[in-house]
Amino acid sequence: MTTAPTLADVHAARDRISDVIYMTPCARSETLSQMLGCDLYLKLENLQITGSFKERGALNKILQLDAQQKAAGVIAASAGNHAQGVAHVARKYAIPATIVMPETTPLAKIHGTRALGASIILHGSSYDEAYDKAVELQHQQGSTLIHAFDDRDVIAGQGTIGLELLQQVPDMDMVVVPVGGGGLIAGIAVAIKQTQPEVQIIGVEAERMPAMQASLSSGKAEPLRFANTIADGISVARVGQHTLPIVSDCVSGIVTVTEEQIALAIMTLLEHEKTLAEGAGAVGFAALHYRQIEQFKGKKVVVVISGGNIDMTMLARILERGLQSDGRLARIRVIVPDRPGNIAELSALVAEHRANILAITQNRSVSEVELGESEVELLLEARGWNHVDAITKSVRKHGYKMK
Repeated sequence: MTTAPTLADVHAARDRISDVIYMTPCARSETLSQMLGCDLYLKLENLQITGSFKERGALNKILQLDAQQKAAGVIAASAGNHAQGVAHVARKYAIPATIVMPETTPLAKIHGTRALGASIILHGSSYDEAYDKAVELQHQQGSTLIHAFDDRDVIAGQGTIGLELLQQVPDMDMVVVPVGGGGLIAGIAVAIKQTQPEVQIIGVEAERMPAMQASLSSGKAEPLRFANTIADGISVARVGQHTLPIVSDCVSGIVTVTEEQIALAIMTLLEHEKTLAEGAGAVGFAALHYRQIEQFKGKKVVVVISGGNIDMTMLARILERGLQSDGRLARIRVIVPDRPGNIAELSALVAEHRANILAITQNRSVSEVELGESEVELLLEARGWNHVDAITKSVRKHGYKMK
């Protein structure tokens, strides 16, 4: 087993990949800084060519292969972002690439990887099952396995983000990083803690898959039962043997966020910053927004937006749920007399409050309504819960029953 990367390895990785990899912006957000009460910066790794940070580690690893290894090709297992990173680099250097992806991988990531010229194999329901298949194929083919996170060169490549942060926000107090297998946070920790040890590094996991938190508690890489999460990019059941000790030594803490918090964080970043983050990319902001992290007020905080490859169907569901949570989409159910003109009267009443009716559904057969009545469900576009409350009070004032 190889040893963990050093700061020198991260500097060597930067020298190796800097001519190819985009140095992404680390932009200060005035709006979110005021919202959270800190000086907030967003490291926008979602702006990389493949939409995530993963090509850094893949490039650093592949550039060190010899001619024979390149000819034999590379193989990787990934839920999406690592797949696209490996495929992109392999195509650039004309290296055959095979990617094993879980059958649950979002279509956007499957199509994106296939478009980059890689051979795709769908196997299993989780990253870990896909990884076992990749290892099996690697032994059969003689190709080089590019691990998604538990590899010295991959970790060093991801650590180049840390070097960029030291340059872009030299007086930062805290860095908040998504955590799956641990490659990203381990690399950033190696780069920053050996240079500015006073900087706090906080990891964030999905509450449904807290593999790093569990492993830190037990002192070893503990496998978890797989659970679906919208943060599919960090949905890893077992963290890395290399990453765990680095995280244990260098990271100040690991927190978790719920599915609802992740979804609303995606919507907030999109609405206020025009930044599209996937679930895994939004967990850091979610942890700050919902106060899962202590003592960040008044500090200079960097949140790593690790990726933006989100399935459009999932994004549509997230936005709808977020709008409903804010009261900007609302469903109200009203019992009306079943006679001509009543729905028109109800609609006119809603229109007086300047709410937009997106859909109307009428149902006469529900058990809660009496004969001669019907239930009308209105889907409204409103201005928030105060606006919805005003509409419902007006509806009741005019003699309608509501459910």
